[in-house]
Amino acid sequence: MNQNIVSRRISILIPAINEAANIKEAITTTQPSTNIEVIVVDGGSKDNTVEIAQSLNVKVISSSPSRAVQMNAGAVAASGEILLFLHADTRLPTGFDDMVRTTLQQPGTVAGAFKLRIDASLLSLRWVEWGVNVRSHFYQMPYGDQAIFLTKEVFQQIGGFPELVIMEDFELMRRLKRIGRIVIIPTPVVTSARRWLQKGVFKTTLLNQIVITAYLLGVSPERIRRWYRREKFKRV
Repeated sequence: MNQNIVSRRISILIPAINEAANIKEAITTTQPSTNIEVIVVDGGSKDNTVEIAQSLNVKVISSSPSRAVQMNAGAVAASGEILLFLHADTRLPTGFDDMVRTTLQQPGTVAGAFKLRIDASLLSLRWVEWGVNVRSHFYQMPYGDQAIFLTKEVFQQIGGFPELVIMEDFELMRRLKRIGRIVIIPTPVVTSARRWLQKGVFKTTLLNQIVITAYLLGVSPERIRRWYRREKFKRV
């Protein structure tokens, strides 16, 4: 690989709240790699998320408990020229660092993400993966669980993540699409199936589509979040 590409440091930013069960594995998948830093942005965990992260010799900072706010705080603390936003329940593939640097070298490319694989064997989740990957590839609309990455310069140019209570990754992608191409790396990240299993695959998928439609119709993110959380925790 071109030495100039390798010299571009990647800052991996992991927003976390009560992720003790997942944080170690997420951090472990960032290794082995070249010229990276890992920053866990804790939003007020009550479990031992922070202690686990610190034991793995990564930087830990604190922030208000909002994913967009946490990711923006991580970007401010980052020393890398490239930012990669990793959910705490998502694992990176081996060689991700080379893939990220190479992707961002492509002319006209402003950002990228990975294909998605969900960590459960249900056939219905294979259909979810298919839908996510079609949307990502053809509409250039990956979401946060696909490990979005871009240069710090571009991130600052578009004003970072909009500090919305929901849909922050959707809105970020809309802004990025206006200025360039978003590339989807065909090697997948692996994300936890917990949110699909918690509410059911069909219900989760339907709720997600309703949320997107409501947002596009101008319903406020605060109102959407209140409704979504009622649905999320309602007994079935």
